[in-house]
Amino acid sequence: MQLAGYQLGMLVIVCVSSLNLQAQSTTPWPYTIVDTGQLHIFNNRSQLKSIPTQNQSFYGQDAQYTSNPPRYQNNNDGTITDLNTGLMWEKGIHENMTLNQAESRASSIRTAGHSDWRLPTIKELYSLMDFNGSVARKTPVPYIDTQYFDFKWGNKNSSNRIIDAQFLSATKYVGTTMGNNPTVFGVNFADGRIKGYPISRFKRFVRYVRSNPDYGKNQFVDNNDNTISDQATGLMWAKVDSNRTMNWQSALSYAENQRLAGYSDWRLPNAKELQSIVDYSRAPDATDRTKRGAAIDPIFEITKTESYFWTSTTHYDGPSYDQAVYVAFGQAMGNFAPPRSSQAKQWMNVHGAGAQRSDPKSGSASRFSEGRGPQGDDIRIYNYVRVVRNINPDEVSTATPSTDALPKPSLSAMGGPGGSHDSQRRRPPEGRMPPPRR
Repeated sequence: MQLAGYQLGMLVIVCVSSLNLQAQSTTPWPYTIVDTGQLHIFNNRSQLKSIPTQNQSFYGQDAQYTSNPPRYQNNNDGTITDLNTGLMWEKGIHENMTLNQAESRASSIRTAGHSDWRLPTIKELYSLMDFNGSVARKTPVPYIDTQYFDFKWGNKNSSNRIIDAQFLSATKYVGTTMGNNPTVFGVNFADGRIKGYPISRFKRFVRYVRSNPDYGKNQFVDNNDNTISDQATGLMWAKVDSNRTMNWQSALSYAENQRLAGYSDWRLPNAKELQSIVDYSRAPDATDRTKRGAAIDPIFEITKTESYFWTSTTHYDGPSYDQAVYVAFGQAMGNFAPPRSSQAKQWMNVHGAGAQRSDPKSGSASRFSEGRGPQGDDIRIYNYVRVVRNINPDEVSTATPSTDALPKPSLSAMGGPGGSHDSQRRRPPEGRMPPPRR
């Protein structure tokens, strides 16, 4: 009897162990969104010294939620594995490559003996973004984990700027930018942005990737209760947006107070969550007329084609912590003229639908007209909101942000004139083009 009892006990242990192993090996979401890594909290203009609680102003921002914190493995063979996404990356970088060169060279790359390297899509490349970066500090910090990945700033001693550290993606824009130029998207790990760049004159850095070919591919399901589930990312989204624009503080409050489809755990998405639902096969100015519309799957409802949506992520670049990240689902406009030309600036699409930029959290749009930076980037203060939650609530947790003081931004570190943040100038009222120049 004792032997039988022992055998039965061992059988139970084996079964439990087997179940545990199965649970540990359960396939994760094929398009796992890696957390931004942001740890600090802010008001409209500066870092907060005390942490807001529910129902207080500025509650619900990026650092107060955490899910899938970055986890990398150095394989000591020139490759880095992302343990969240299953993507394997080159540790090193290739410099001064055009898109054609980057695409053609992929088939000949043999890093660590692998022959299936590819140029990453914009969603794959953006998975590496770390929002603790800041080019505005006396000692700049890139938007990528340099404990694992090689990084190089732009050469400020040449015609480039320190922020010219854009990395090429394989994602071409389906419309055109900067005056009918075919365009490719890139991630700037120096200043923390996604922008489209004219293919003909864009020559920058490349980092190849392999494994998990399903990364970045959404699997949307309409739940027929005004929510959309993405079975690729594990995120649930509101089918409709806020139907009105608002500043960043109001966006946080709006999201925290949503009670949609019986759920009360809605939040304002962080930058990487929101970018995950951009549909880069669509744009308001798509060459293929069947693909014209906001850069989002038509399963979602959107108030305005030319629309821009807030995230909960603060952008650490200066001149203070007064800017938050937004994603352009419409054209990313600017007041632009080609460099070193005598042409008058014109209001046009400069960076493409699907760009990720940042702008002031508060203020009056009527104070601005010509944007900022070399492309005269449009400045947006009032944006739409689309709320998010996790399908499995256990996969996101509330976090205690750090109140350690961050370094103060240094204007001299931002590249000076033509840097990432030129002086903010007047922009046209929402929905209007600036008057033609005389």
